Amino acid sequence: MRWAHALSFSLEMLRPYVELFARRRLLGAAVIVGVVLSACSSDGGDQTNGATATSTAQATQRPAGPTADLSEQLTGGQGPFIAAAEPGPSLDDAGYVEHEYVASGTATTYTSPAPMPPDGRFVITEGVKGEYRTRVLVRRPDSPERFNGTVIVEWLNVTGGLDAAPDYTHAADEILRGGYAWVGVSAQRVGVEGGDVVVGVPGVGDLPGMGLKAMDPARYGTLQHPGDGFSYDIFTQVARALREPNGSGALGDLTAERVLAAGQSQSAFMLTTYINGVQPLTKAFDGFLVHSRAGGSAPLGEPGVAMDVVAAITGPQAIIRTDIEVPVMIVETENDVTSVIGYYPSRQDDSERIRLWEMAGTAHADTTVVGAIGDTLDCGAPINDGPQHFLVKSALRALDTWVRTGEAPPSAPRLEVDVASGAPVIRREANGIALGGIRTPQVDVPVATLSGEPGSSSPTIICLLLGTTIPFTEERLSELYESREQYLQSYETAADAAISAGFVLEDDRQAMLDDAQPDVIRE
Repeated sequence: MRWAHALSFSLEMLRPYVELFARRRLLGAAVIVGVVLSACSSDGGDQTNGATATSTAQATQRPAGPTADLSEQLTGGQGPFIAAAEPGPSLDDAGYVEHEYVASGTATTYTSPAPMPPDGRFVITEGVKGEYRTRVLVRRPDSPERFNGTVIVEWLNVTGGLDAAPDYTHAADEILRGGYAWVGVSAQRVGVEGGDVVVGVPGVGDLPGMGLKAMDPARYGTLQHPGDGFSYDIFTQVARALREPNGSGALGDLTAERVLAAGQSQSAFMLTTYINGVQPLTKAFDGFLVHSRAGGSAPLGEPGVAMDVVAAITGPQAIIRTDIEVPVMIVETENDVTSVIGYYPSRQDDSERIRLWEMAGTAHADTTVVGAIGDTLDCGAPINDGPQHFLVKSALRALDTWVRTGEAPPSAPRLEVDVASGAPVIRREANGIALGGIRTPQVDVPVATLSGEPGSSSPTIICLLLGTTIPFTEERLSELYESREQYLQSYETAADAAISAGFVLEDDRQAMLDDAQPDVIRE
């Protein structure tokens, strides 16, 4: 294990949000529903497929602008750092190489005369300038023959006080087998300079909050981040550099044909603001994977400071603007929709360039991301071990196909949500499993209740995000399944249905079948 992805929220730092969330639960449905500009039907809403004859990457005309200098490779010290609970698939075995580079230049902040409006149509202008020296971590095929032409640029997540790449963690199998290049960008100040840890985890020592410079000065000591207000432009400038032949040196002998942005959780909050305000000005990306965004979005930020996570979660609700010119895949867990992340008020219909996938039986963070660390957390029940990673891999390929060909992903049914009590609540069947949403065999042929609900009546913030896996009793399993053979047949049928619907990849069929648990059924 390299380093743990920090996922245990600091209650004091987020107490303003916790109090607001409690108030929202009492304010009534009008508060929640009133900001929704485009109501979603339970069957997935608008079925517009958005198919066009030309890829968006080929059709886009991009304005010129400053480009990051990626010519300096980072070496020495302790080697490349990324926070991860597990090492992930072997890069060598996949024919990949890993290198790390300085990204440097002069970036701008952005300002706006008003907060982002509910429809996301955000007008911003350039602010002050600042010098930056941050890092990018590159994992790419070792030869052009292995490269599929697509570069995924992940906005590294710093909620734990460490640069982490949750979308790479979820989608690594698809990235490596598919021949993508992946670039992780230290876009935010905390990852480089250190600072407050919004999310901490027991047992990982003093690293969270130190920043790369203090963790490994021999390798990262010359880096300099001027503040999160510059993050949006830094991200743009890295994308511009990666479009140049051989990615300005960072892609070796590869040349990008498409550049996609990805980010999960706090990074998705930042991407929401980026899509609504910055992308219309820069047209830097060909598509976006927005994973576990909140109902609100990140502030534009200020020089010299980190982004205010509380403001991002509790700020004005806003959808992704519907006049966006490139594809946007929004992927939400059931936990994101109704728990502290608070996505529900910004739920929106599918449109020509937007797809929303809501995933039953999933939590904001799960065992795929936290690994064995989850066993050390006292959340009242085992944490969620749901099918999220299968669906993120499928969403990534669907987005890439959409950008390449104009063929839009399938529209997905929405999770069924009840607002009669004044707060959004997931509707559940007799086993406690969510109704609606994208279905997989783990939820339709279950041996446990997979849920985004916490396992304690008085949960900590981290446990609100980790959900639960509650195994069925032997008696309940006997009621559901006559035999292991019958269970396996039903499970396989459900897996094939998810593949046929376009929400799970055929390439992942065997891995999904391997998740079956016939041994828990008594013969």
